[in-house]
Order: sequence, then structure tokens, then C-alpha cells
Amino acid sequence: MNAHEDLKGKVTLITGGAGGLGIAAAKAFLEQGSKVALVDLSAEALAAAAADLGAPGDDLLTLTADVSEEDDVKAYVAAVVEKFGTIDVFFNNAGIEGKVAPLVDQDMADVDKVFAVNIRGTFLGLKYVLPVMYAQGSGSVINTSSVGGLTAGPGLGVTPYVTSKFAITGLTRLAANEAAAHGVRINSVHPSPINTQMMRRLEEGFAPGHADEARSGIADSIPLGRYAEARDIADAVLFLASDASRFITGTQLRVDGGQLS
Repeated sequence: MNAHEDLKGKVTLITGGAGGLGIAAAKAFLEQGSKVALVDLSAEALAAAAADLGAPGDDLLTLTADVSEEDDVKAYVAAVVEKFGTIDVFFNNAGIEGKVAPLVDQDMADVDKVFAVNIRGTFLGLKYVLPVMYAQGSGSVINTSSVGGLTAGPGLGVTPYVTSKFAITGLTRLAANEAAAHGVRINSVHPSPINTQMMRRLEEGFAPGHADEARSGIADSIPLGRYAEARDIADAVLFLASDASRFITGTQLRVDGGQLS
């Protein structure tokens, strides 16, 4: 028996769908019997993700889009509705880490790119998915923030990323208040470092040539003694998507191994 039977037959849209967390979430939702649409910038990465998932075409849709471009967002939402009829769950997950450097050394083109994907992309996803959910009077949205969207931390040179994740925290809370009257719930998930390629890039940025030492130091800062695995976060997303969290909205769910305790 599946843990979340209410997700069977539901339609789940995942942005950042070809990344480690996106694929883990897709697997988790497909296991529950959901139909899944994956959105990502890279058609090649989406094709690899679809092959990895091995789901039948009737249950899986892949869409290439830039989440920071309004026309692309309109198009991916319309394509999901055309294919599956609606959107019940939206895992608003696309994000990039940007350049590791002190604030004064950040290039504004890089800063603008982080803000465009992480903030504008999250906002646009809400703008075009919420009307679909409002029309049916139900839905669950999970925005991906970070422990870096709850605390400034030690200042490791990812100020644009942390700023964007704080913005997602605020956006989640405000949007949840608006959406509640329409029967739609909106929450954010706040992972500690996840064992994905994003962290490999960050580790090298934090300690060039000594990424293994950076990884060990970060893991030591987590009371449970390890990075999160992508499935750890995906299971929390399943909970927020399901009826098990039916009275939870506007909440920031830490999935951090106790890092912020």
C-alpha cells in the first residue's frame, strides 16, 4: 500500500525536473501513482531523466523551458493542462547556486541570473499555476527554499543564493495567505546540503582543490552527521503534497538533519 494513496492519479508538475532533487521527487510521485510533468532548461538532461525514470508516456511528460521567461512559463503550464487536464501538485523547485565569491566581488550578471531563476522563476510559476488550481478549488504547492532561506549562516560567499532563498520564504508565506481562500495550500521546504551535483560545485567553490575537506566540514555541522539524500527531501515534499498535511499552509519545513536546531 502506498503511503499517500490520495496522490494516486493526481498530476504533479516539477520544475528543475532534471536535477538530482527533481528526479528523486519524480520517482517518489510516480511510485504513488501520480502523473508527472518535468520542466527543465536542458532537453538532453530531461531525456536522461526520462530514461532513468522509465515511466510510460501516459504518466510522464517532459518540457523544455526557461523558468525565468514568462512566455516559457505560460507554455509549460498550458502543455501540462493540455496533456493531463489539470495540475494538482506543483513542486516549484528550479534553482541555481551562482558564483561563490564575497559580495563585493560578485558580478552583477551572475547575481541577476540567480535572482531571475530563483526568485522570478518561482514567482512566475505561482502566477500561472495558481489559476489552474483556483479553478478546481484545490491544490498543493511546494516551493524549494533552503536552510539558507532561514538563517544567514557563516557567510560563505553565496550571498545572491541566500538572498534568493529568503525571498522564496517570504513569497511562500504571502502567497499562502492569498491562496487559502481558493482551497490551495502553499508551503516551502528548507533542505540542508543535499548530496547532489550542486553541492559538488559549491564544495569546490568554498575550498578550491580541497572539496573533500569542505564536504567533511559541512557534514560535521549537521547533527545527524551527513548530507541529506535527494530522497530525504522528496519524501518531505510528498507529505506536503498529500492530504496528510491538509491543515498546513504558509509553513517552512526544515529538512536539515538538525542543522538549524
